[in-house]
Amino acid sequence: MRRGRGPTSRRNGRDFQRDIRTMRPPATAIIVGAGVVGVSTAYALARRGVEVTLVERHGEPAMETSRANGAQLSYLYTDALASPGLLTQLPRLALGLVPAFRMRARLDPGYLRWIAAFLANCTQKRFRSNTLGVLLLALESRAAMDELIDLHRLDFGYRKAGKMHVYRSERSWKAAQAVAAMKAGPGVAQVVLSPAEAVTREPALEWSAPGIRGVLYSPDEAVGDPHRFAHAMRDLLVGRYGVKCAFRQTVERLHIDTDKAVAMCADGAEMVADIVIDCSGADGGKLLRQLGIVLPIMPMKGYSFTASATAASPSISITDVDARIVFTRLRERVRVAGLADLGNADRAVDPQRLEALLAGARESMPKGAAFERAEAFWAGLRPMTPDAQPRIARPHPRLAYNLGHGVLGWTLAMGSAERLARLLVPEHQALSTKEEL
Repeated sequence: MRRGRGPTSRRNGRDFQRDIRTMRPPATAIIVGAGVVGVSTAYALARRGVEVTLVERHGEPAMETSRANGAQLSYLYTDALASPGLLTQLPRLALGLVPAFRMRARLDPGYLRWIAAFLANCTQKRFRSNTLGVLLLALESRAAMDELIDLHRLDFGYRKAGKMHVYRSERSWKAAQAVAAMKAGPGVAQVVLSPAEAVTREPALEWSAPGIRGVLYSPDEAVGDPHRFAHAMRDLLVGRYGVKCAFRQTVERLHIDTDKAVAMCADGAEMVADIVIDCSGADGGKLLRQLGIVLPIMPMKGYSFTASATAASPSISITDVDARIVFTRLRERVRVAGLADLGNADRAVDPQRLEALLAGARESMPKGAAFERAEAFWAGLRPMTPDAQPRIARPHPRLAYNLGHGVLGWTLAMGSAERLARLLVPEHQALSTKEEL
């Protein structure tokens, strides 16, 4: 086998771009990771005629960060975490005085570089650029999700529930209105509501109204269970598009050659395709680092639980912005998610942090769910980038990645999949709607 120059080569980047432009679209692809981003990427490529193999270390799709996240498709809430407002909170964050957001102190160079890049993005100019950049991708994702639902009947509890962002401090409320004005444009429907107006639209807020300063209402936002989505997509991909699934397979190394890509698994198996695509979420970058590609992805641990709905549970999705807690109605149940532990890569559920989430939820919406019967406790790692922008790229003709979606993986999955697919397959070669039907 003739060995070619891989991503670690010192050739000029323009040469790689020239290779990509002159290459034919890949006929076969291996996708590493079967969370919502992985299955969405498989769909975007399979419908363009690419033969896809989906590789996942667990026995089924969406068993990690996609398993039980907040379940909100928040297409308009794309505010970058790095902001001037957060910068002013750094002393309190460093001292652990903000229960909802913790920064784990680490001295390794990668973490320190990430923090430095994050702080550099806390300017007003970069906050605006990052927020609007993700908003554009989110709107693309909404369009892609609408198209998927029009084409295929998938059962994952999808509904356009609308969403309310609840603000409890005058400072955060004023900042939110400024950001909403910044986002104003085609496809962005947000309404400023007083506490009384918000209660009229969502009576469940009556129990929280005394502490609310204002509400941003986005009537077109949606909800859906990401775990059920990934399973429904798996069935669709296999049954309709001929996608192959390799579950309980852990990819440990990649070999990139001039004429093929090889995924080497822990059990000794080797999978070969025209291109391999890393969609491994919070683990994103581990395989790439072996090839000399270092992405600024840092895990940020979050928590959720699910409880039975009550007569006072909200129908509209609620985000308590100051508490960093979301409430999502999934039929007869309510998903509550929140907290942010930056730099914590431990996937185990921390009982103390979970108790903090329960306490915060009770304080935010005392009658929002049957908290005494909370179950399905979960912890997941969101793959954060310093600028909130996902990393979607093809650095080599045989290698691509779709990583770093942060807290918006479920929201951005369909749009980022389409962006990556357009890098690999010219748009004119995509299957038309009529062909799919």
